[in-house]
Amino acid sequence: MKAISVLGSTGSIGTQTLEIAHECPDQFKVVALTAGNNLDLLIDQIKKHQPEVVALAESKNLPELQKRLQNLPNKEKPKEIPHLVAGKEGLQIAASWETADLVVTGIVGCAGLLPTLAAIKAGKDIALANKETLIAAGPVVLPALKKSGSRLLPADSEHSAIFQCLQGTPFTDTARLSTGVPTPGLRNIQLTASGGAFRDWSTEALKNATVKDATSHPNWSMGKKITVDSATLMNKGLEVIEAHYLFGLDYDHIEIVIHPQSIIHSMVELTDSSVLAQMGWPDMKLPILYAMSWPNRVETKWKRLKLPEIGQLTFRDPDTSKYPCMQLAYSAGKAAGTMPAVLNAANEEAVALFLKEKIHFLNIPKVIEKTCEKHKQDLKADPQLDDVIEVDTWARQEVKSLVEKGTDEITMSTIGE
Repeated sequence: MKAISVLGSTGSIGTQTLEIAHECPDQFKVVALTAGNNLDLLIDQIKKHQPEVVALAESKNLPELQKRLQNLPNKEKPKEIPHLVAGKEGLQIAASWETADLVVTGIVGCAGLLPTLAAIKAGKDIALANKETLIAAGPVVLPALKKSGSRLLPADSEHSAIFQCLQGTPFTDTARLSTGVPTPGLRNIQLTASGGAFRDWSTEALKNATVKDATSHPNWSMGKKITVDSATLMNKGLEVIEAHYLFGLDYDHIEIVIHPQSIIHSMVELTDSSVLAQMGWPDMKLPILYAMSWPNRVETKWKRLKLPEIGQLTFRDPDTSKYPCMQLAYSAGKAAGTMPAVLNAANEEAVALFLKEKIHFLNIPKVIEKTCEKHKQDLKADPQLDDVIEVDTWARQEVKSLVEKGTDEITMSTIGE
């Protein structure tokens, strides 16, 4: 049985991880949870999973959680009230909790970086669903993994697919994963993308895109931020950078392919020209389970994939004019150093502003590009953790400043011009 910590337990990844733990009580035991502001759901999770420690992202919520746990009816109280902590330090305590074997990182965005690093330094295996950890801080994370001996197991669908396909190649374990050294036998990676909410929209029609439109994913059920990233195809751009760090290939050997059915989750081309693909219904629980159970497979009662039910699988190249964020990500990855961290932070801030209807959908890539351009003069080629945190903060403020200035490139009045 594996003891697991779940970072971001009330989010999409976290709730699905806990569903798996509940379905497989003989395989997994939950020992730590971290969460944000959803105390109602967190308390239900505490009652069901009886963790040893619980961390809140914000200290101001801690007294309320303590009070509500103490006031639970006796029949609903956990056998023992968990150790309660909060803030950045609290998240790191839960992430590195002594009894945990595996840490599932479901915190969205760069907020997951410090807890994930704490888990790595504590020698925990990582089921990585927080792609920003590698994107923003790959040059910091890779040495930390090597030093601690922690194993990093991809828990998002695309990188899990690649990881699964490579199990039948000279890549048989995680020894080379996240080392920056090219994976033996691997020639090319093809990351599949659904195309997001606007895959069937014309570029011209995007002038009228709304928040509701961008957050209506045709295939997957995800949080709003990730769904918007899918609509801009920034999610694939970020995954390209993550794949570079995970599997050691340069950017010219990592491709993006639009696959509307989302049945093939990614493919690898091997040096002998063979192409391997991993298939399954579009359900995040499958890659999460594989990361949790690796190197074993757990039998489930989930719906089985039958190809005649699908009928056909189709593919096409992405339209670079329709998805400028994709090219921004390739450029940032090739620039390396602190540029991916700036790209990631600028994207997070731009998406947040879009969701608040402060900028239009078409302005997301504009503010990201201008922020990255400005950072070129200050780029650090070999960043340390403090450098990553510094540029992350700078990029977020730069995006806000651009919007507040209302320059011609990003004001609502110039959408589509």
